[in-house]
Amino acid sequence: MATRPTAKKSATAAKKTTSPRGAAAADIQDAFIKPLKGMAERLQNMQVAGAAGAMLESGRKDLQTLVQANEKSYQGLQAVVQRQTEMLKSSIAEWQSTLQAMSPTEPRENLSKLDAMSKAAFKRALDDIRELSELAAQSQAEAFELVRQRIRNNVDEVGKLLQPPK
Repeated sequence: MATRPTAKKSATAAKKTTSPRGAAAADIQDAFIKPLKGMAERLQNMQVAGAAGAMLESGRKDLQTLVQANEKSYQGLQAVVQRQTEMLKSSIAEWQSTLQAMSPTEPRENLSKLDAMSKAAFKRALDDIRELSELAAQSQAEAFELVRQRIRNNVDEVGKLLQPPK
């Protein structure tokens, strides 16, 4: 009758049979794991956490700049609407005063007043359009300047991050 190997002998036999597999595992470790560990150590030495923190801070500044630019645009739009309302009220008041000053007995004089007022109103409307467009352009330029400056800062920050440590 054949005797059964003891547990101790089975473990030794298993080591011998898995020995080539153990060598393969060691090869895998040498080929993949050790370089990854070395890379991880190099990444730690590169202060990735500091770079990540800088990137997060940069993103926060980007959002802050966009909020400021939107506020500038909104304030500019409010200023345009407010000025446009003032212009409309002024124009209506002028028309009302001119109409009240007209005499029902002198239609020719009334027509010449209306003609002069229409010409003046047309000229004023062109001036008002120019003023409103300049006001809108100025607020948009201010908002764009905020964004442009932030882009310039981003380029500078990226340049600093890419420079090798001293």
